[in-house]
Amino acid sequence: MSVSQSPSSSSEDSGPIATAQQSVERSGRSGDGIISMSPGLAPVTSRHWRDVFWLGIFVMHLILLGLVLGVLGLNRFRKQDRLNIDKYTAGFLENQAGLTEDYWPLYAVAGGVGTVIGWTWLLLLGSRATQMMKLSVHILTTYLAVISVLCFWGEQVFWGVAFAIGAGLQFLYVISVMDRLNFTMLVLQKAVKMVWNLPEVMRVACAFMIVMLLWLSLWSFGAAGVVASSMGDGGRWWLLVVFSVSLFWTGAVLCNTVHVIVSGMVFLVLIHGGREAVSMPPNPLLKSLRYAVTTSLGSICYGSLFTAAIRTLRWEIRGFRSKIGNNECLLCCVDFLFHLVETLVRFFNKYAYVQIAVYGKSFNHSARDAWELFQSTGVEALIAYDCSGAVLLMGTVMGGLITGTCAGVWMRIKYPDRVIMVGSTAMLMGMILVGLAMVVVESAVTSIYICYAVDPLLIHRWDADFFNQMSETLHQRLQHRSARAREVLTHSRLDDQIQESTGA
Repeated sequence: MSVSQSPSSSSEDSGPIATAQQSVERSGRSGDGIISMSPGLAPVTSRHWRDVFWLGIFVMHLILLGLVLGVLGLNRFRKQDRLNIDKYTAGFLENQAGLTEDYWPLYAVAGGVGTVIGWTWLLLLGSRATQMMKLSVHILTTYLAVISVLCFWGEQVFWGVAFAIGAGLQFLYVISVMDRLNFTMLVLQKAVKMVWNLPEVMRVACAFMIVMLLWLSLWSFGAAGVVASSMGDGGRWWLLVVFSVSLFWTGAVLCNTVHVIVSGMVFLVLIHGGREAVSMPPNPLLKSLRYAVTTSLGSICYGSLFTAAIRTLRWEIRGFRSKIGNNECLLCCVDFLFHLVETLVRFFNKYAYVQIAVYGKSFNHSARDAWELFQSTGVEALIAYDCSGAVLLMGTVMGGLITGTCAGVWMRIKYPDRVIMVGSTAMLMGMILVGLAMVVVESAVTSIYICYAVDPLLIHRWDADFFNQMSETLHQRLQHRSARAREVLTHSRLDDQIQESTGA
């Protein structure tokens, strides 16, 4: 039972509501209240390894990077140039050098602060999560602006400009999506309600935060060795950039592994009508965990390379596009970028992880199927209106900024010439740790949309009021799109008539 209307057809705008209501009526007549699921909706039981090449690349990168981090950290641990590496960097030598243990405790502070923020967010998930998300939306611009001023005050012009641009983009984005925040907060509240009733997924997030901390202990050991090395600032920065890209990929893989585990769990709960349902398979969390860290891990590694960057670019372009106005030249350029990013989203989107969790498909296959499902049912219009992913990202960035600020303040007191170097990498550590807490809610959001597109009855049975609000919002968005399509078509015809009359 799926929603069957095109987003471009105004005559079928009421399709989602009508189809869902018919499904509810049929279920009501069935007597026992149990949904008769179609075979295509049921999760598969046999799995095959997918995207093995990317899994191999990721594992090899971890091994090689771990060796490099260990060597660089050990070279400056308790003794300068313990492994006699400085002779290979003679062209980049400076007079100043330190020891690994001078900077490693600062990274320990960053890891501790990030972990505390992440665990605090998980603890407040049921009672204060909405207030925390609203706070992150409204205070992030101010926080970025304050850090920009502090960077200018510390004569760090480049970083001052970078944070000022970030504050400006954040402000413009929030202004552009202000009308969507009410619906976004509603979706987030329901997602929180779902995961709060699944305490096992909270434990999964905490466990993966511990795994991340273990890797960060090695990563920060090597990063502290780089900061303490006798190389010039240029060499240090290049190495830290390479290490940061690796850390971002590793963190994204862990976050998306949690995403797959939680998505699989939430999907099963919605299908079977509750975690206590008789039809619920035994040990669903363990099965999701096993699939995520074995057969589906290659797909997770592959998707983690691209999805975050493409999603962020898509949010910014959508927000900017809605505020352009009648500037035809600028609108044409932005439309070109918009359609390019939309094409990429077809193959790299976060909804692929739900398909990976449930069906065990490859990443590109999952992303394409999920996007085609949304476009064929019109639910893509609802997803485009929702900003829950951006709001959660704001909370993640806010946690990272707090972590980086704490490390930077201590660094300012002890080693003023290394504030930006340590503060920026500490901020990345904080973002990853807080992101592991945020991802449980994002997983519930993606699963809710997938289930709504596949069978609206699943959402109706779980929360009828929420189903009605989703259906009403979808109806409004489809009407809005139809009106815009008619307006564009009318404008195009008028231009053609004007050109014809002028030519005549």
